[in-house]
Amino acid sequence: MNVKSYARIGAVVGAAALGLGLLTTPASADPPSVRVLAGTGSDTTQDVLNGLGNTVDSGATIASYNATGSATIQTRTSGCVIARPNGSSAGIDALRTAVDTASGCLDFARSSRTPADTTTTDLTWIPFAKDAVSYAYRSGSGLPTNLTTAQLKSVYECTLTSLNGVALTPLLPQASSGTRQFFLSSIGVTTPGACVTSGSQENDGTVLDTAGDIAPYSVAQYYAQGRGIAGVPNRRGSSLLGSVNGQAPRIGTTLNPSFPYLRDVYNVVPTNKLTVSPISTTFVGSTSKVCNAVTTAAIANYGFGGLGSACGSTTLKGER
Repeated sequence: MNVKSYARIGAVVGAAALGLGLLTTPASADPPSVRVLAGTGSDTTQDVLNGLGNTVDSGATIASYNATGSATIQTRTSGCVIARPNGSSAGIDALRTAVDTASGCLDFARSSRTPADTTTTDLTWIPFAKDAVSYAYRSGSGLPTNLTTAQLKSVYECTLTSLNGVALTPLLPQASSGTRQFFLSSIGVTTPGACVTSGSQENDGTVLDTAGDIAPYSVAQYYAQGRGIAGVPNRRGSSLLGSVNGQAPRIGTTLNPSFPYLRDVYNVVPTNKLTVSPISTTFVGSTSKVCNAVTTAAIANYGFGGLGSACGSTTLKGER
């Protein structure tokens, strides 16, 4: 893979938080104190989990650490200084390590992807909201406002190298990004072509700094970043979201249910803790504290769609 610039690889996320609906307390990149349940991982869901951390049990239970920031985080009062996981896969791997070593340093992982390995049922992916992923392009670039799945596949396999006379530079987030994995799977790409620049921070439109740049982007993150919500940095830059197969990612203020690349987002927990409080009461089932707090109206403020009774389901299991 090509590396286009340090700016693309080193983009750092600022403070993130929830500020509307039922989730009203601003949150910083890291919780202000050690809490009962500690989690890391997905850039896509860090803002909503930060807000939940300050809402559920009045901020006593959920500690959610952002995908970027300082090199390390400390999740317990004593010990548990670990490298900050950036992305769904990194968060899941860190959780697996905590489980395998019985360190007690992490209790859950934020994930925007489904299991990549289902050889065991050690971990459970618990859905709490719906998102979508589209492609972002630079405003005024001359690139099409709509692409087909076949075109996106060709772009990321480097068999389609220009559109409307504009030379393309397809970008992908860091390898541990759940958005990266979901997007490539959605467009049918197993191995990106040699023209693809890999390693930019996901959901950051400021990396689109030339006309031909194109990158996957969480529709929920794009929407939330543009709303001026306290603590949620606007990283959209000059980027715009494209339509896919003639479907816009949003209809007004809500996700388009016909958009081709819809996905659930998850909190991943050890399967053997599903019936153990506080994981059971916080995450499991449609009446859990998270599902009660994340009403459709509240998550809509941050671009997500609701899951109804599917929130808190424990049917999806895997190893990583």
